[in-house]
Amino acid sequence: MRSLLFAPAGRADLVAKLPRSRPDAAIIDLEDAVPPAHKEDARSALASLVGDLLADAPGLATYVRVNAPGTSWFPDDVEALPAGLAGIVVPKLEHPEQLTEVSDALVGAGRDGLAVIAGLETARGILDVRDLLGGPVTAAYFGAEDYIADLGGVRSAGAQEVLYARSRVALACRVAGVLALDQVVVDIHDADAFRADAARGRALGYRGKLCIHPSQVALAREAFTPSHEEVAAARELLAEAEGAAADGRGAIVVAGAMVDEPMLRTARDVVARAGDGST
Repeated sequence: MRSLLFAPAGRADLVAKLPRSRPDAAIIDLEDAVPPAHKEDARSALASLVGDLLADAPGLATYVRVNAPGTSWFPDDVEALPAGLAGIVVPKLEHPEQLTEVSDALVGAGRDGLAVIAGLETARGILDVRDLLGGPVTAAYFGAEDYIADLGGVRSAGAQEVLYARSRVALACRVAGVLALDQVVVDIHDADAFRADAARGRALGYRGKLCIHPSQVALAREAFTPSHEEVAAARELLAEAEGAAADGRGAIVVAGAMVDEPMLRTARDVVARAGDGST
């Protein structure tokens, strides 16, 4: 999932447009994108929104972002989840007990087979991130805007203020074996800023990015897909290593650099993603 595109549950017109930009996944949002006074109406429309979306784009992995566990809206959000979803997005996770609450709610609603994308976007959630990636969680995203608001910090163009938290989430996801999804870029008109931010996220170990505008989908796909040049270089490196092993040579130099096992692991990963059709 290189690109996950959001649309507000209260905007049927925007939900219907989700497939046009060909995101890897679509997220219908009942949380931040829906004001409190309109949450009940948005929830009531959820079944028809999902049904119409999947009828138009049956292969699109579709998720619903519910309101956070502990809010008055969470139980009804889960009860309203329609059939056909790939999973749910659970924002602002902070305590391991919330994972149990999520699992129990899904079982009670007859939706216990759904995947869960965990939202890590508060100071407490970042601090205890390793305890929040178990149970039904298959992926997690870092939410920079909510995190900085909770921390009392200030957002900057270079994003140094979130480097520690962003890195901590990526590391915890790797250890837990779940997919790491990167923060949003709120300036929807600055493609260069998106590319730069996505490049930083990929360098930290993220495999995809949350998108809040259709124009960001292609940028995310580009950023998190190995380029033809990267794939060619990786295949050359692996071929050189195989040849060295066949000749009994334990070390090789490629493009002036000594090649070791970590470099080969990275090359294998690039080729594996290319084999998934990412090129």
